[in-house]
Amino acid sequence: MLANSRKSLILIVDDTPANLEILSKALKESGFIVAVETDGEGALEQVSYHRPDLILLDVQMPGIDGFETCRRLKANPETKDIPIIFATALNDITHKVKGLTVGAVDYVTKPFQQEEVLARVKVHLQLYQLQQELEQRVEERTASLQQALDNLKQAQLQLVQGEKMSALGNLVAGVAHEINNPVGFLKGNIPPAQEYVQDLFGLIDFLLTKLPHPNEEVEEEMEAIDFDFIREDLPNLLNSMNVGVDRIKNISTSLRTFSREDKDYKTAFDLHEGIDSTILILKHRLKANNKRPAIEVIKDYGNLPDVECFPGQLNQVFMNILANAIDALDDSCEGRTFAEIETKPNQITIQTLPQGDYALIRIQDNGVGIPEAVSQQIFEQGFTTKQVGKGTGLGMAIARQIVEQKHGGKLSFSSQPGAGTSFTIELPLVSDQNQSMSYCTDTMIA
Repeated sequence: MLANSRKSLILIVDDTPANLEILSKALKESGFIVAVETDGEGALEQVSYHRPDLILLDVQMPGIDGFETCRRLKANPETKDIPIIFATALNDITHKVKGLTVGAVDYVTKPFQQEEVLARVKVHLQLYQLQQELEQRVEERTASLQQALDNLKQAQLQLVQGEKMSALGNLVAGVAHEINNPVGFLKGNIPPAQEYVQDLFGLIDFLLTKLPHPNEEVEEEMEAIDFDFIREDLPNLLNSMNVGVDRIKNISTSLRTFSREDKDYKTAFDLHEGIDSTILILKHRLKANNKRPAIEVIKDYGNLPDVECFPGQLNQVFMNILANAIDALDDSCEGRTFAEIETKPNQITIQTLPQGDYALIRIQDNGVGIPEAVSQQIFEQGFTTKQVGKGTGLGMAIARQIVEQKHGGKLSFSSQPGAGTSFTIELPLVSDQNQSMSYCTDTMIA
């Protein structure tokens, strides 16, 4: 008997009762479970609902013969691996070759010795079981290697994100810090400068009252410098400087918002601030150039509450999607004149709205769209349509990891050739505060 604890089921297919009786008795005495059928159709039916471990198959039977029965069994993915031994009175070499050709593992001829049949049955069952064990080990090994590959890809994404955050975040934060110092100095000095100007004008008015008729030389100098214009324009000039300083301060704030360093837990964040800061970073790419007019950004912001998230990571998702949208619009301008583009302006529409338990952010461009062949690979790690040196193929893979794995959300897209592309980010409004963060924060554009 075989070493395994489960008794093996042997199906005997033969239309001769004496053969069935002899083989059944011998196999049962050896510890096997035996099932019998007298024709090929019955054998196929029985195998469909009760799979045997091995089949002893006669060739000459009513209806379909043994060769055709074997062919059908081997053609069925569910039964093709069952070992089949022909047990038949046909003993010429032609039939033996035919039997092995249609898929049998062995061929024994009648009259046969019981010991020989039992030995062959045991050998082929052992080979079959060893084959199954080997296939299972290969599957387990393949699964293990696939898991190792997936882990390696995840580690690569985390490494890239960490390196990019270290470079980009430190650079942007450093620039914002350097801007803050002179901006603070200007902001603090403009108000007293305005007061000093008013004091000086007041002093001049006072002197003019004491000298109602200044001499000709003073009048010529006042006329040469256009004193009346200076008196009117200088306060306006100082007010404009104050407005400019406020704008620079807002830019600095946006830079710090974009580059904010994430903690190891989620924090409340205004998604609109993150989107606005990203648009500001990309503003230079939105401006008109010698190939196209400016790209218009249309904001359709809904009433979103603050979302518990990792702000730095989400800012990078916005960056990747918006930068890719600009690339798509630039590509759509190829072969079109400036005037043609003006008739159908390049646009990026950003819509946000609450929807049930989720916050939705939809970023849509009116570019050329994504071809079907390319759309299947958008989120694959290492895939990029950009020229060598201009894309890593990691941006969208990391964006999906950030949205779906780090935030429990969903990142999807839809695209129609010639009608543009729309990316939709879904973020849960109620966050799992126990979710930890691995520092795979940011990456640049794919």
